[in-house]
Amino acid sequence: MNQRAVAGLAAGLALILGVIGAVYIAPPTDDTQPQHLQQFPQPRELTDFTLTDHHGNTVTPQALKGQWTLAFLGYTFCPDICPTTMAALSGAYPKIQQLESDKPVKVWFISVDPNRDTTARLNDYVSYFNEEFTAVSGEHAELFPLVRSMGMMYAMAQSTDDPNYLVNHSASVVLINPDAKVIGRFKPVSEPGTLAVADVNQILADLPVIVAP
Repeated sequence: MNQRAVAGLAAGLALILGVIGAVYIAPPTDDTQPQHLQQFPQPRELTDFTLTDHHGNTVTPQALKGQWTLAFLGYTFCPDICPTTMAALSGAYPKIQQLESDKPVKVWFISVDPNRDTTARLNDYVSYFNEEFTAVSGEHAELFPLVRSMGMMYAMAQSTDDPNYLVNHSASVVLINPDAKVIGRFKPVSEPGTLAVADVNQILADLPVIVAP
């Protein structure tokens, strides 16, 4: 085989390998599917619950129906993750409201610290970030099973006898569909030197695909 033929064969082989690599190793992005949401295999049913919102109204799973809901766990005494996430969601909310959808997209802050987070305190807290957000809380007997059914967790980090006790909780933002079922979560992004919180840019990137009519 002469040198020219060898070179041609090598070039052809390189082209074939390049095509295979492009298709199987680095397949093209599917713009019709969310790229960041960690989707559950099947939408998750929420446990039945009775909570109280920041206006003192009783809320049940019925309140989640007919809308898309971005839900986040936290507590008003949280020193870092909660205010950072709430501020980021509030900053992104005008863009979220402009999305094409036949159902509105709402934001829920679920307080897992009912001992300190009174209705009045929740009202002040959530209104500070965004008056269109909803804050809810209730007894642990209602919160624990609800949080588990959402695929998240929380736990008291120390004795509640200490007035400055901390609460460990998931930092993900979950997405609940208009049937009041959890379809997935936006997990916190961890980078060196930064707080691990959900990335609102990822939420903004995926929501148009998910909530489109």
